[in-house]
Amino acid sequence: MYAEEDVAASEDAASGWPDVPGDTAFTIKVPEADPLVRAGFPAHVTVLYPFLHESRIDAATDRELTGLFAGHDAFTLTFDTFRRYPGVLYLDPWPHDPVTALTKDLTGRWPEAVPYRGLFGAGLTPHLTVANSEGPAAQDAAYDALQAELEPRLPLSCHVHAVHLIVWDGARWRDRAVYRLAGRH
Repeated sequence: MYAEEDVAASEDAASGWPDVPGDTAFTIKVPEADPLVRAGFPAHVTVLYPFLHESRIDAATDRELTGLFAGHDAFTLTFDTFRRYPGVLYLDPWPHDPVTALTKDLTGRWPEAVPYRGLFGAGLTPHLTVANSEGPAAQDAAYDALQAELEPRLPLSCHVHAVHLIVWDGARWRDRAVYRLAGRH
């Protein structure tokens, strides 16, 4: 995850960043999409950013998370459509429901974990950031060209069997735990 890089550098978003050491997030890794990503971080779909500060995740929380994720079936995401947020070119994962169900269960249990710190209301729809470095003056032409270059590589699919808890150490995001989903898909 790489949530601080997931969203356009708009004035509203800038006030909610940068990340604080100990911030955590849940992500779905999508290595199948790594060759398409130009954003400088691995391909992923954010389930919840931020979650709890790392200092609050103890053995009891870990057990609760294990049970919560085990209550969800493994699923497949398909990426066949590009979309845009201001400043961001992304792939739209389909279906959204399994990802949003995970987010809903996490925020239902931990309501203090407000998606994107509330900067985008209830949060953003699930997405996989492909590029986010273009400014307003150049983004349309740059993203049109990138989209035309990458579209022949679509669709791609990702089988999701686990969700990763990652933590910001002040310099980079690193894996802390992996939570398995139920069954095989």
